[in-house]
Amino acid sequence: MTEELDFLGQDSDGGSEEVVLTPAELIERLEQAWMNEKFAPELLESKPEIVECVMEQLEHMEENLRRAKREDLKVSIHQMEMERIRYVLSSYLRCRLMKIEKFFPHVLEKEKTRPEGEPSSLSPEELAFAREFMVNTETYLKNVALKHMPPNLQKVDLFRAVPKPDLDSYVFLRVRERQENILVEPDTDEQRDYVIDLEKGSQHLIRYKTIAPLVASGAVQLI
Repeated sequence: MTEELDFLGQDSDGGSEEVVLTPAELIERLEQAWMNEKFAPELLESKPEIVECVMEQLEHMEENLRRAKREDLKVSIHQMEMERIRYVLSSYLRCRLMKIEKFFPHVLEKEKTRPEGEPSSLSPEELAFAREFMVNTETYLKNVALKHMPPNLQKVDLFRAVPKPDLDSYVFLRVRERQENILVEPDTDEQRDYVIDLEKGSQHLIRYKTIAPLVASGAVQLI
């Protein structure tokens, strides 16, 4: 797999820019998105371009395998690599769906109040799924429980009832780009704020809220 792929990404101003990636670089980006999504407590920015490009690449690999000789050792190696990529992709998408189901009122509220030009946390398909999930949840609660309760108790605020993502939870990370003057909030009122530098290649255990912008920018990788 040596051909290059056109990948539509986000530039620093929130606009779109075309980035040319090799298949290896594309899979690396998928794995980074997968690891970040797996270990972040909140739903991260949607990566529909990566998903689409990976699916196209898998189709291209399947076509190459159909033309290859079955006795060639490379066929078995490529088949194993395809299964690995499929696993990473499906795990990434499952992880996102699980977070949408777990935090759906907050995910939809964040999307509703998202400033114009800011990247969305949801792909169009995920947004439709989240809305449908909320409607189905409200309908289920009404039919099973709420309609049997007194009139003053027949309404439920899902935004208050469903827990928010815990942004104060701690995460492990590896620094991909050196960062200076990162403000760390104290764990207790007796402690003071302090500033740290993150050296490239170093690993840390730190509160997610502190480094959430660095995860979004790709400066750090959750592990």
